[in-house]
Amino acid sequence: MNLLDITARDFDLARTLDSGQVFHWEKCGRGFIGTIGAKGVYVEQRRNRLFFSGVAGKMISHYFALDHRLEEICRSFPDDAAMCAARDFCEGLRVIRQPLWECLATFITSSMKQVAHIRQMSRTLRERYGERRKIFEREVYTFPAADRIAALGEQDLRACALGYRAKNLLATARRVAAGEADLERWLMLPDDMLRERLCALPGVGAKVTNCVMLFAYERLRDFSANYFGAHGGYAQQYLFHHARMMGKRREKEQARDLCA
Repeated sequence: MNLLDITARDFDLARTLDSGQVFHWEKCGRGFIGTIGAKGVYVEQRRNRLFFSGVAGKMISHYFALDHRLEEICRSFPDDAAMCAARDFCEGLRVIRQPLWECLATFITSSMKQVAHIRQMSRTLRERYGERRKIFEREVYTFPAADRIAALGEQDLRACALGYRAKNLLATARRVAAGEADLERWLMLPDDMLRERLCALPGVGAKVTNCVMLFAYERLRDFSANYFGAHGGYAQQYLFHHARMMGKRREKEQARDLCA
């Protein structure tokens, strides 16, 4: 297995991929397989280096936001007990730069769903309507483009277990495919205008907008900035991941107690 490698200090690959930002990466040997845009990718971490195949190092560095000054970001967090616990628990977690349409579509499907369910919907959409890629004899699938989804019917999407989300995803896909919602051009908008445009899309409320602004548009400040400071998006992601993992730990402990 011929792999390229780059330096990745202050980074935890597994923790980042399991933090509820992205939902399609799967464990493969000592690393993970998935896609970055249209490319099939394998990536693994060995201490402070990433070893990978399928894309150039520049794309790996950009996708995993290795240029973010994580130590400086963490120092900017408020000094309260909950934030400190989350910061320590989430050491090395970075906010990924996701493809715009993929991120928007995925979070439209996430409404009222747990991570496991979102992963299953993402996998089904990819396998049925995405493009197949091979990476080290393993198959992965790209997220279907907006025009591919726009050409489907609502029942096609409901068959992917989207439920009522199918109607919203289809309507938004058709706006994006027609150029009515120009996600790339929206990169230039200020935060307030970007939020307004996103919230006007079918199936996109405040929560989905927040996720898309952070994970796709890299608006790191746009989360309760008055309290969390210049990197409020990072602070909120750390709090979310810490709370989710602590909840899973409590569920396991309660299950053990019931079986004791």
